[in-house]
Amino acid sequence: MATVTGSKIRQLLRVPSLLSVSRDSHKHLINKRFCSHDVRRVTLIPGDGIGPEISESVKTIFAAAKAPIEWDQVDVTPIKAASGKYVIPPSAFESIKQNMVGLKGPLATPIGKGHVSMNLTLRKTFNLFANVRPCKSIDGYKTPYDGVDLVTIRENTEGEYSGIEHTVVDGVVQSIKLITRKASIRLAEYAFQYAVDNNRSSVTVVHKANIMRMSDGLFLKCFREVAQNFKNIQYSEVYLDTTCLQIVMDPGKFDVLVMPNLYGDILSDLCAGLVGGLGVTPSGNIGSDGIAIFEAVHGTAPDIAGEDKANPTALLLSAVMMLRHMELRSYADVIENATLDVIREGSALTKDLGGNGTCSDFTKAICDRLQSSD
Repeated sequence: MATVTGSKIRQLLRVPSLLSVSRDSHKHLINKRFCSHDVRRVTLIPGDGIGPEISESVKTIFAAAKAPIEWDQVDVTPIKAASGKYVIPPSAFESIKQNMVGLKGPLATPIGKGHVSMNLTLRKTFNLFANVRPCKSIDGYKTPYDGVDLVTIRENTEGEYSGIEHTVVDGVVQSIKLITRKASIRLAEYAFQYAVDNNRSSVTVVHKANIMRMSDGLFLKCFREVAQNFKNIQYSEVYLDTTCLQIVMDPGKFDVLVMPNLYGDILSDLCAGLVGGLGVTPSGNIGSDGIAIFEAVHGTAPDIAGEDKANPTALLLSAVMMLRHMELRSYADVIENATLDVIREGSALTKDLGGNGTCSDFTKAICDRLQSSD
């Protein structure tokens, strides 16, 4: 039976919790970022709607920080293969395979045109089995909740999103929920090792095994098995509905939340709402073959596309996660701190953050902050 080895997990786990750098460490990190680094190529998928605007913002900020990144920009508009299926264009596929790291803006999924979600296609194509979303309160951006600091880890490749559907008879369709031991063990090992490497104290599995006894039951069985190898991490299991109730009453009860695909899709957005929404929430997708794609998980916002109103924070903080994954931590730290400083000051915020600034204003404020720290 194939499982992920400890060394392999540690290689995959180069995505520490967001906002982990202390303010006291900021000054000495500024000087460290000018040490020589080989330029690294990253596949950039700008996406649709506001995607190109926020991608340009990230590129501008990275340039101001002198981050050693060369962008390989690609288009993932699906093409129809000979099989009749819609697939990723070969040029985009080869870029991601070669660079091993990607940054992705929001992608629209056409409805009723035979397309599958390109987000889903990317996850399956590159075996991006774990979606990691740190949700931490941002100083200066007030929400109904203070001190939120948790992480959701979502199984990304199976569950209800396996895409196995068919018509039973006219007017009746069936969708198959797929849960395998291999994928569940892989996710469990990743989640526990993530907790260890990021100084997290507990792992909570979210499930509905009381109803889906076989599928969620297998998922739980795998986590219980792996938990035996991580005695220093507190392990618990909570029903999905109970988790939703408890998390809006007291988010501090949870640390690392792990769940199957559909539950994760819903609960990770709920957690993002605790800290201000998808516009300030980063996300990373980690693959078993070493490939990782970081992304903004908000929508394409076509109503404001091209109007310089978009908030680039989610994509920018996802890019910070990407830099840490690439072991370019000093660059990640100064970009993150500059971004948080600008949000804290509040003078250049976009409308969704409570200000009247533009995407360009917000970007310039961060660049000015970076240049003033040189």
